[in-house]
Amino acid sequence: MGDADHHDLVIIGGGIGGVICLKYAKAAGLNAVLLERKNGVGGVWRDLPSWQDIQIRKEDWTLGSLPIAGEDQCSIVDNIEAWVERFDLSPMMRLNTEVSSARPVVGGWEIAAGNNSYHSRYLVAATGGHNLAFIPEVERVGSTIRERHSSTLEDPAELSGRRVLVVGGGASAYDLLDLCLERNAQSVIWVYRSLKWMRPTRKKKYFGTDVRFLAKQQMLGVSMEKLNRLVNQDLRSRYEKAGIAEILPGYDFDFRRHQLIPGRRGMIAGFGRIERQPGEIVRLAGSTAVLSNGRTIETDTILWGTGYTVDLSYFSLEGLAEVTRLDELEARCGSLFLSLDAPNLFFLAPAVLETVTSTPWAYAHAARSIMFHIRSGGVFDDTPIEGHINHYDLAKFLARRDKSSFVPGLWYFQYLASSMLHPKNKPLPIP
Repeated sequence: MGDADHHDLVIIGGGIGGVICLKYAKAAGLNAVLLERKNGVGGVWRDLPSWQDIQIRKEDWTLGSLPIAGEDQCSIVDNIEAWVERFDLSPMMRLNTEVSSARPVVGGWEIAAGNNSYHSRYLVAATGGHNLAFIPEVERVGSTIRERHSSTLEDPAELSGRRVLVVGGGASAYDLLDLCLERNAQSVIWVYRSLKWMRPTRKKKYFGTDVRFLAKQQMLGVSMEKLNRLVNQDLRSRYEKAGIAEILPGYDFDFRRHQLIPGRRGMIAGFGRIERQPGEIVRLAGSTAVLSNGRTIETDTILWGTGYTVDLSYFSLEGLAEVTRLDELEARCGSLFLSLDAPNLFFLAPAVLETVTSTPWAYAHAARSIMFHIRSGGVFDDTPIEGHINHYDLAKFLARRDKSSFVPGLWYFQYLASSMLHPKNKPLPIP
């Protein structure tokens, strides 16, 4: 095995998190390599249907000043590919290279991928939290019902004139309900066990959650308790005005525990056309879906808006390989990103996904501090952090630990000025 197989850092995953980590590893002068199982970058976005889009404005997504055409799936993939080109990352990437195992060894890690073996001092697992489409286990007896997960509904036109049953109580289900109404489904029945908070709006969904407003409140020192109080008042008022108070979640919204999903204007405008059935599907037989509440529904199509599970099965570590949820992974990390299961291992997803933030912005800040830790140490420790750290609060969190990246006496005023003065039509500043 030659010296080329030995690295300071191996990054697993070529989605937005992995590509951003590679950019900062290169800037830090590290001998790094990124391993991606697909034939191109983009992660989950590369395989999603073209109708999928992000939940924030495109100016809050892109890395630095890179132009981006829109909020749609194609534009996101193009933007990620543009990052690779802008920072000349291709020579440090290995595509079509699926990792089969990653195990800690003396002095670092050994990663098996195909017929090759890579050794590194550090490992960043950037495989995200949306690895495997989740569909609940239900009994199926001669079912003739067409089933689609939100990630596999390639052509929404197939919903036209159909009797559709949408399952789920979060962002994916809200998108699917929107599509059903837009495509004139014959009937729409919505089945859910619980509901996640959204911010009702008549605008396009990526205008429904304003991360710039949140950043301003954070840098002005507004307490989390006050922010939660204000947002709960605003949300309840919006649900009432939109005429959807019947689906108010049965708990208070808390930035430390929940993600604020922007509302879907089509779903809200056509709310009266949606039949709501709290519960879950327990059996599919022929063209009939049987719900846990005993109701039977004749349907042509089931759309599963039930999200994803985490796949860490490539780790040769008991316990870690069995993790399937982001909250489980979050509990196994210190200082948000540092694994407690093995030395010299970092995870990106649990501290960034399902929070209220600009994902690339947060990944950029995390990656910069991770690279400084690899070079000099002392940034991250094994202290678990309870609750989400949202958006500009992440900068505050990292600034207390990473004095190199956040110049004492200066960084705060830079971020305060950014939160107060940066034009909304300009991309968020990236370190």
